[in-house]
Amino acid sequence: MSLIIEPSIAEQYEVIRDDKSETNWAFFDFANGKPDRLQVSGTGSGGLSEFIAHLSPEVAGWGYVRMNMSNDEYSQRVKFVLVPWCGESVGVMRRAKLSIQIADVKNVIRSFHIEVPASQVSELSEQEIMTKLRRAGGANYDRQSSNY
Repeated sequence: MSLIIEPSIAEQYEVIRDDKSETNWAFFDFANGKPDRLQVSGTGSGGLSEFIAHLSPEVAGWGYVRMNMSNDEYSQRVKFVLVPWCGESVGVMRRAKLSIQIADVKNVIRSFHIEVPASQVSELSEQEIMTKLRRAGGANYDRQSSNY
């Protein structure tokens, strides 16, 4: 059975991608009693820390977060992170379905720089995510090189 994705998810995806919007994260999980119907369960403008506060061990779903990166005051860049979340208390059958359903989710959430799967809040450190974003971005001008 295919995942039913509510239209509000695509709308929220566009809101987060809009530079003029203050909303910088959303979380999509399953409607009560409908394990194949994905809905928007939370949004906010408080960044990664507010997103993390929304997560719980009993929930499975996907988060989408807009993050600002900069090496200095002149190089501001916006990056997007997809967070497949599967809390530690989620049952085995739900966990198994997530690996199949992510393909449907990626048909809607098409543009992201990195994917950071997590089952514990400790796996979503802002410093570690920023490091992964820098590595995914290619050139890193933050370090001094002794090769010259």
